[in-house]
Amino acid sequence: MMMRIACALAILAGSAQAQSVKLTAAEIEILLSGNTAVGIWEGAKYRQYFDPDGTTIYAQEDSRSARGKWRVDSDADHFQSIWPSDSEWKGWLIMEYSGQWFWVSKTTPPTPFDVLDGKQLIAN
Repeated sequence: MMMRIACALAILAGSAQAQSVKLTAAEIEILLSGNTAVGIWEGAKYRQYFDPDGTTIYAQEDSRSARGKWRVDSDADHFQSIWPSDSEWKGWLIMEYSGQWFWVSKTTPPTPFDVLDGKQLIAN
């Protein structure tokens, strides 16, 4: 009996992991707040820290870092950011698929990223 339960749980976990899941506003807040996203954006490696106070710092290799603001839109379940050069907030869905996080918007293809604990703007 225990073996059948373990097998059933493994099958369910495997099938659930193969589906993409849209994060809720609360999940986005937990994922990003106080942590650093790491990935490749438009061909360049980046790191972006999300301070719990709503400040975000975007650092790209061989470029000056930029400071902006971030928030979570609880009505749309979107991550949003605004930068000094922007006139309005821009939003993205965050999806999880097979253990990988993705930024998703109508104007860009899904872009994978990883999350590191804490403020890690400098690569070790």
